[in-house]
Amino acid sequence: MLDTIQSLIAWTPMGLPAFLFVITLVVFFHELGHFAAARYYGVKVLVFSVGFGKEIFGWNDRHGTRWKLSWIPVGGYVKFAGDADVSSRPDEEAASRMSAAERSATLMFKPVGQRAVVAAAGPFANFALAIVLLTGLFMYSGHSVMSPVIGQVTKGSPAALAGIQSGDRVTQIDGTEVTDFQQLPEIISLSGGQRLTIGLIRQGRDLTVNVTPKLMKTTDVLGNPTSQMVIGVRPDAKTPVRRESYGPIGAFSAACSETWNIIHGTIVGVSQMITGRASADQLRGPVGIANMTRQVADFGFLPLLNLVAILSVSIGLVNLFPIPLLDGGHLLYYAVEAVLGRPLGERAQDVGFRLGLVLVLGLMLLTTWNDLVRLNLF
Repeated sequence: MLDTIQSLIAWTPMGLPAFLFVITLVVFFHELGHFAAARYYGVKVLVFSVGFGKEIFGWNDRHGTRWKLSWIPVGGYVKFAGDADVSSRPDEEAASRMSAAERSATLMFKPVGQRAVVAAAGPFANFALAIVLLTGLFMYSGHSVMSPVIGQVTKGSPAALAGIQSGDRVTQIDGTEVTDFQQLPEIISLSGGQRLTIGLIRQGRDLTVNVTPKLMKTTDVLGNPTSQMVIGVRPDAKTPVRRESYGPIGAFSAACSETWNIIHGTIVGVSQMITGRASADQLRGPVGIANMTRQVADFGFLPLLNLVAILSVSIGLVNLFPIPLLDGGHLLYYAVEAVLGRPLGERAQDVGFRLGLVLVLGLMLLTTWNDLVRLNLF
């Protein structure tokens, strides 16, 4: 444990600026989405905060909004007129004392459709940030492609048992065309342990084999321990890597496709964790993200921007989950209101927010535990 603590102390000065850059950028654009949508509909914004807790510094703009940076850099919030707290829970008591002019600038008195747009604008701002960053990265550095030729097959692995051999070229997996070796771990990791039909070319002959991936302890691309579905193959080190270049339209299309792949992979991964077909030790909390940020920053600024894009999509998507306290919880309440023709009662909303708080705190505890285990503290 002493070695682990010493290593934590060693990387913190280097990793902290990178972590603050990544998390601040993602949080700022998320909250900016809420802010811009609210301002568009004439809602008064009281506070725009990056971080929670005590204010480090801030200023007031000409519209009366307090822009501030706070000490706890793991999130942020926009507080609207009529909000009871930073979770945007309506303050019914304060609303009852408002004048007609004050109500016209209060979120809770806006049409349900406008409130839904304000709630959804944060996550969609995260998606937009990712697409912009990925478009720039694809235009600048292109995309590396490695031919999907099997180099090594681990003895006793699912691939070996299925008869896959070194030199086989993968052409498709469950009907999905494979042109890049990097597609293999992406598809296999999302299989949930279900049998895969893999098309191969071996010495000019087409073959089809069935392989059932296995959940195994392994390491990710940064060398961190994780659990992942694998079949036990590695690329051929002698296979040349070609680089594809993109123009603006091609880069934008590739960025949209990559953003969708992250969204799809996250949804499938979470559903598999819930059903027990994937391990929850893949989840990372603030400590894990900080460690990962430090590792990525060692490779340079461009990989760090790529990490910003990935985290931006993931955080935006998680915020759309229908959990009270998150943006998706607000959207759930608004959907119920649209169906019933009236908002849920204050008691029902309060219970929902309490349950949401328990779920969010539970998830934070789980991810923090995973982080500490990954750092060999337990």
